Amino acid sequence: MDGLSHLDRRLTECRACPRLVEWREEVARTKRAAFADREYWGRPVPGFGPHDAALLIVGLAPAAHGANRTGRMFTGDRSGDFLFPALHDVGLASRPTAESADDGLTLYGTRITSPVHCAPPANKPTTQERDTCRAWLVSELKLLAPTLRAVVVLGGFGWQAALPAFAAAGWQVPKPRPAFGHGARVRLAGGPDREPLDVFGCFHVSQRNTFTGRLTPGMLREVLRTAAHAAGLHPNGPTELAAPDADS
Repeated sequence: MDGLSHLDRRLTECRACPRLVEWREEVARTKRAAFADREYWGRPVPGFGPHDAALLIVGLAPAAHGANRTGRMFTGDRSGDFLFPALHDVGLASRPTAESADDGLTLYGTRITSPVHCAPPANKPTTQERDTCRAWLVSELKLLAPTLRAVVVLGGFGWQAALPAFAAAGWQVPKPRPAFGHGARVRLAGGPDREPLDVFGCFHVSQRNTFTGRLTPGMLREVLRTAAHAAGLHPNGPTELAAPDADS
């Protein structure tokens, strides 16, 4: 078992935050009517994707009836219904849908994780829960460091959680800390054992943003293409990957 597999296994056993443990397990017991015949995961959700990823996508936390049900990041919810078609269009995912942990979906050079690994009530982790969970993200970043070259952070919460984690994992975060914004790009200096890291901001793929048009498929694809290019990934070829894309 490699280091990241071991980390993921340990993470799924975490019970550090009583409020999150109670909520994720309550949701798994009561279920949503549409999934009444399904067995819920009901545990912390580990990252998803290759262990030598060059690109990392950082979200917020698992959805109660999405990843908390399926056991895989952004799988089985509306946010994933928006994210995975974009990843597929850019050439970073083998298929545009994510329905279950055994649906055959593969990510290319890309891993997805979050700063909070348990589903929170009302999709709102507390600051203390965010900080308690940070050690998992720091450990994941350290294990990915040999190959990691770019990160897309979804939303302001993820941005605030990720920057301290980058610093703790060995990259140099500017002071004052860069502000979040859609399309923001910050290069973090590395060190003797760290290559520089390009960090991109993107509005979160929440229904609040996607239903209102604050984040369109074209906007998301543009950030993913730019970040993939910075990471050295060219699944559709260097020219196509870097080309601007119209909204759809």
